[in-house]
Amino acid sequence: MTLHTADPAFVFETVLVANRGEIARRIIRSLRTLGIRSIAVFSDADADAPHVREADDAVRIGGASAAESYLKVDAVMEAARRSGAQAIHPGYGFLSESVSLAEACAAAGIVFIGPGREALQIMGDKARAREHVSAHGVPVVPGFDATGMDDALIRLRADEIGYPLLVKPSAGGGGKGMEVVRTGDELAQALATARRVATAAFDDDALVLERLVRRPRHIEVQVFGDAHGTVLALGERECTLQRRHQKVMEEAPAVRLPSAVRERLMDAAVAAARSVHYVGAGTVEFLVEADAVDEVHFIEMNTRLQVEHPVTEQVTGLDLVALQLLVAAGGALPAPPPARGHAVEARVYAESPERGFLPSTGTVLLFDPPRGVRVDAAVESGSEVTGFYDPMIAKIIAHGPDRATALRRLDAALARTVVLGVETNIAFLRSLCTHARVTSGDLDTGLIETMLPLPPRRPSPRMLASAAVLVEAPDDVRVGELWGTAQGWRMGTPPVRASVAFLTDDDEIVETAPDANATAGADAATDAEAAVDADGAIWVSENGTTLRLRPLSRRARLLRRLAAQTTTTGADDPTGHAPMPGTVVALHVAEGDVVREGDPLVSIEAMKMEHPVLAPHDGAVHLLVAVGDQVRREQPVARVDGQETA
Repeated sequence: MTLHTADPAFVFETVLVANRGEIARRIIRSLRTLGIRSIAVFSDADADAPHVREADDAVRIGGASAAESYLKVDAVMEAARRSGAQAIHPGYGFLSESVSLAEACAAAGIVFIGPGREALQIMGDKARAREHVSAHGVPVVPGFDATGMDDALIRLRADEIGYPLLVKPSAGGGGKGMEVVRTGDELAQALATARRVATAAFDDDALVLERLVRRPRHIEVQVFGDAHGTVLALGERECTLQRRHQKVMEEAPAVRLPSAVRERLMDAAVAAARSVHYVGAGTVEFLVEADAVDEVHFIEMNTRLQVEHPVTEQVTGLDLVALQLLVAAGGALPAPPPARGHAVEARVYAESPERGFLPSTGTVLLFDPPRGVRVDAAVESGSEVTGFYDPMIAKIIAHGPDRATALRRLDAALARTVVLGVETNIAFLRSLCTHARVTSGDLDTGLIETMLPLPPRRPSPRMLASAAVLVEAPDDVRVGELWGTAQGWRMGTPPVRASVAFLTDDDEIVETAPDANATAGADAATDAEAAVDADGAIWVSENGTTLRLRPLSRRARLLRRLAAQTTTTGADDPTGHAPMPGTVVALHVAEGDVVREGDPLVSIEAMKMEHPVLAPHDGAVHLLVAVGDQVRREQPVARVDGQETA
């Protein structure tokens, strides 16, 4: 459905987009189509971001971190006043479910493109939402609100409910701060971690504990309400493929869902939205037992547009952002069109699945998105991926007449997607598209965990050949460098190229075959994209797999081999290293404490993810960092001396 500013409901000339990345770009695209002037906001880290250039105007709102910029209601409101915006679209994440922003908009006479205060207050608190929808006949997962309880009382209630349990922040969403507790002994650590992440992400450490459904599917319903009392369900989405409660792939409609269960979900979602007089776009989320799909449990309502909304747009033909604007301006919702076909979305994250999905930061040397499918991207060539924000950098969405076709098209699109300069999960996403359980529709939220750990990826001959071209083609060769070049010459024979060696991120030496360019084919460089970063490392990509290769000279190879031969067998590295660049958010031990192998020493946070550094062996701790320190990847953060035991 296409909407135009000729529609009488459209009264907005200027809309401020209070978000960043692909979210802001997506909203700006609809605003431009509708002829509405767009205002972007940006932090210091995003001064050169694509969404800033694409908007009609942009306003700086603060420092690099979200707390200094995108989460500041006063800064967003001042930007709206300065730009003359009649409305604010909060996107999804950050302030999209903020009562404070909605109230500030109301006080300033600016339209908040989202639901009213009642919906935000009730549904924004998971504990309150559970009680509220339960009173309106919507089934919920057994659990309790831990607000105001100390850890001892929480333990008593948790023991009564039974394990396993899910600990999750009462505010916010996106899986942030969620911890699975399988025994009572794990509860205290899970509570501490969940509170810390919740405070950092949502400025609210209130928690809810719920019984963990054994083999759950995560299915959500897209709802829309208008100011005239109409509430519609625009279909459901399957969001079961996730890791650590963070969605990885989504699709619409849900897989192999009986029509009776689908109707129950639609009715429950509409009932939940009606109970708070909902206006705007929202998502009602449910857990469905994979082995008994008629068991449906409400888990939360997100009072905003969702990251995965494109799959609903693909199967309905609707522009959900345009619908949000229509409803916010007082317009009435039109009758929804029938769904058509199947859509699948893959989230491209800047992370390394082979290294435990650790986030990756750096400069995007090349971003070449696939053609023929929808791409919602946060980056372009030259963009900086920092540790301040979520690691998702793009979404690839494929549509087809049926699920099998959509999955095949998505896999083919991912194979054509090139990202150089940061590690990504593209190769892993391709493995999901072709996984037997995924293609057959046998889904549950633990599926991805069954695929782990992932083996290290090795470069193909074409990847090595493409990387070697960038090593073997110096502008000039000085006499002193002749022995270090890879070329040889003999009278009466063609030149001979020695192998070129690289060091992978798994600390493995890989080499091209002699005369690699000839054996790989003259067009090898066109089959595997490659680029050199500021540190001299070569990034190379082929069929969705990207690797960083560091060239090794002959001397460096020799020194590494000698070092390997002289290393004492069985010696342990006493140092704990940061697994990624980020911020030290917690010290789990004090200087001089005696720890056991595997005990957590410090926690590092980046891109809204927290990772512990564990003791390499038994011994006494010497801390090398403090809370708040910024650390580099592989930077030493603690040393465990000796082999003392407690």
